[in-house]
Amino acid sequence: MATGPTELSDIERRRDALRAEFAAIGDVRAGSLVGRYRKCGKAGCRCARPGHRGHGPSFSLTRVVDGRTQTTIIPAGPALAEAQGQIGECQRLRRLVAEFIEVSSELCDARLAAAKATSGEVAEKRGSRHNSGKRSRPRSSSS
Repeated sequence: MATGPTELSDIERRRDALRAEFAAIGDVRAGSLVGRYRKCGKAGCRCARPGHRGHGPSFSLTRVVDGRTQTTIIPAGPALAEAQGQIGECQRLRRLVAEFIEVSSELCDARLAAAKATSGEVAEKRGSRHNSGKRSRPRSSSS
């Protein structure tokens, strides 16, 4: 498979487009956002009625930091929308990183193939012309 200058420049354009997307990444927040409903435990409260799902939702962001789970309460409203956007940006960043690694590897392979094609060298596995020398004598078995 010969890699021509057109294919090489196409890969470089894809890499440059990914770099531009990296520059457009906003604030990033890792973790999972979960909405929960809870019962308060008061006997006369509406949440104590059968079939009622409870108070809420209250939102919590859960993520792992240094091997430990960390939970942060996120208030409903603008802070919730902001946290959802930051989590979305984190997912976008992870996709971009994976794609950038793939394109970069493709680019490195294409450059290597182009260098081999222009140098005219073909790697060929051949044996050595010289013997490796004498081997040690087998040990005699003495009883």
